[in-house]
Amino acid sequence: REFIMGKQKKTKRFATRKFAAVKKILNPKDTRIKKNQVKVALELQQKEEKKVRHVQQTSSALFFKYNTQLGPPYHILVDTNFVNFSIQNKVDIFQGMMDCLYATCIPCVTDCVMAELEKLGPQYRVAMKMVKDPRFQRLPCLHKGTYADDCLVDRVSQHKCYIVATCDRDLKRRIRKVPGVPIMYVSQHRYSIERMPDDFGAPRQK
Repeated sequence: REFIMGKQKKTKRFATRKFAAVKKILNPKDTRIKKNQVKVALELQQKEEKKVRHVQQTSSALFFKYNTQLGPPYHILVDTNFVNFSIQNKVDIFQGMMDCLYATCIPCVTDCVMAELEKLGPQYRVAMKMVKDPRFQRLPCLHKGTYADDCLVDRVSQHKCYIVATCDRDLKRRIRKVPGVPIMYVSQHRYSIERMPDDFGAPRQK
């Protein structure tokens, strides 16, 4: 380098070194390299193999899809809207269940269903009075909150001795995924039941 009048003079060698093209080299750990792609795939496969898979145990109450625990007297879990629909269609709950299943029925109501009816206010006082009938069996709830759908699904998943009485489409869809649990609903001013081949529903009320 030479200095002329206080300025640095760039020689040809210095200039070419500064402006020379630098070759780009891939990082050996780059995922675009085929060896690394194979290595990553193997690592993912090993992780999947090490995962502990939970297989839900089939209930001993089921013989294939037939529920051996169902039998008279039938225990029927009643949902909030089932009580309201029964009142709207002027169907007596106890008589309607007897006409549908031709056997003794014990309607069961959980704490969360009672809480839901209480939250609905004074407009549903008839439903509240009906559910407080001593013929209804009261089932205590241990979960937090008053959301009844999760409670009913968990209960029928653990205990296969119940029939679920509901008119809620979402709850019906969830219960259909649980094998061996019949669903009772209101249709044409009477009770009908699905997933129970021995019963065809009550005669239509005139």
